[in-house]
Amino acid sequence: MTTDSRAELPSWTSLASHSTDVQSLHLRELFDQDAGRGERFHLEAVGFYFDYAKQLVTDETLRLLLELARESHVAERRDAMFAGEHINVSEDRAVLHVALRLPREETLVVDGVDVVAEVHRVLDQMARFANSVRSGEWRGHTGKPIKNVVNIGIGGSDLGPVMAYEALRHYSQRDLTFRFVSNVDATDFVEAVRDLEADETLFIISSKTFGTLETLTNANSARAWLLERLHDNTAVAKHFVAVSTNAAKVAAFGIDVANMFEFWDWVGGRYSMESAIGLSTMIAIGPQHFEEMLSGFHALDEHFRTAPFESNLPVLHGLLAVWNRDFLGFSTVGVMPYDQYLHRLPAYLQQLTMESNGKHVTFSGERVTYETGPVYWGEPGTNGQHSFYQLIHQGTTKVPVDFIGFARSLNPLAQHHDILMSNIFAQAEALAFGKTEAELRAEGADERALKHRVMEGNRPSSVVLAEELTPRLLGSLIALYEHSVFVQGTIWKIDSFDQWGVELGKQLSVTIIPELANDAPGDLRHDSSTNALIARYRALKENGQGS
Repeated sequence: MTTDSRAELPSWTSLASHSTDVQSLHLRELFDQDAGRGERFHLEAVGFYFDYAKQLVTDETLRLLLELARESHVAERRDAMFAGEHINVSEDRAVLHVALRLPREETLVVDGVDVVAEVHRVLDQMARFANSVRSGEWRGHTGKPIKNVVNIGIGGSDLGPVMAYEALRHYSQRDLTFRFVSNVDATDFVEAVRDLEADETLFIISSKTFGTLETLTNANSARAWLLERLHDNTAVAKHFVAVSTNAAKVAAFGIDVANMFEFWDWVGGRYSMESAIGLSTMIAIGPQHFEEMLSGFHALDEHFRTAPFESNLPVLHGLLAVWNRDFLGFSTVGVMPYDQYLHRLPAYLQQLTMESNGKHVTFSGERVTYETGPVYWGEPGTNGQHSFYQLIHQGTTKVPVDFIGFARSLNPLAQHHDILMSNIFAQAEALAFGKTEAELRAEGADERALKHRVMEGNRPSSVVLAEELTPRLLGSLIALYEHSVFVQGTIWKIDSFDQWGVELGKQLSVTIIPELANDAPGDLRHDSSTNALIARYRALKENGQGS
């Protein structure tokens, strides 16, 4: 028999009762009753101005949410994470992405090893290599410097590097070209290298075990592509490096193990962009900017570790997410960065949030009886305004939104930035307050279209505002969401650091691959639907080969 351990908490019970009162309120009322709401319901920390006045919360909501954090032992679990305790319960591992950004002079011993020393050993190795590529000192097989870097990985080994490169492209070395290959679909690889010269191209193969099927399939195709053009197996060592822990497989591939960059089992893939997984990022922006990004991560880490809950940015962000998911019933979250450089941020946050908190059992293996893990999605502004904003304004599903914007553009041009930022403030205002029939009539709206033009409002949003998108700011922004995810997972009593749901489909695909060959035995041992699909696929393949 499962038990809803959250319902046993006094604060959870109080929040459930309180939520019925809040659901009868409208943001118009809340602002009318409190002229200073906008000034009170915000938080400034680590370079961010976080406005949550347009969330459906009252002072009592916040009081109860803070009590929920205390009753859920968020502080104790946070401190255990920073101390290196094995809080990843299903895999019995420490969770130490925070150690990846600790300053060199710090010490943190975990399982008998000073992990800070290990981290900086690898960072120094990365910096030496990045500088040699950026300066042209590193030469390919024919003696030419590297002009193209292709990162091959999947999941956190792709989403983090590609997001960081795009976010920090302004700071990148522009005579270098960067491409990212993750999909096992051959098109991804073929299009990535179509216009590249082999003797000017470096491949970074990112796979902890050097056995991830998708990554190794692409890596082997990259190796074949290179050798078809350079005709010498020794060329592999000049054009491939690895981010891995499996020296034997790396060497067998033809990569010099001196050019293998290590990371550790206490770093989950979706938390690894500031480890050796970020080698492509460091090559792009240089070691100094990479260090600045790490300092931004660390600044937010220290804020999360030390700030009181009521002024703690990721705690508050995480609590609002729990409130919206469990007590107001909102099943999805929109993340809308109003900066084109952050166009890959929503995809990155999808993995961070949904792989972390898409769980259905508690730490102890009991089935949860409350909601966890909302769906995250988004698109940069202003593009999204001309696609899905119609639904979030007038649809039947309410979608809480995080707007992210900056006071200064890295590419100032005429009035572009003021126009861009005016849309954040206008969209948040429109979502909150909408437009009534009376207001439309007062504006002289056509009666025939009146009801079609009504917007009910009362749709919650927050605004994260910062001065400028810098490497340091990006680090802090990612850490904000990392720790918000942690707070949510702790309150839900789920393990945010495993990802068993990723594995089953991959395991089944391995058994199906040989069955797709045209000469494979016809005796298939799946359900009738899967058997029929495999048979039809094979028939279609044969038809194509015979034409």
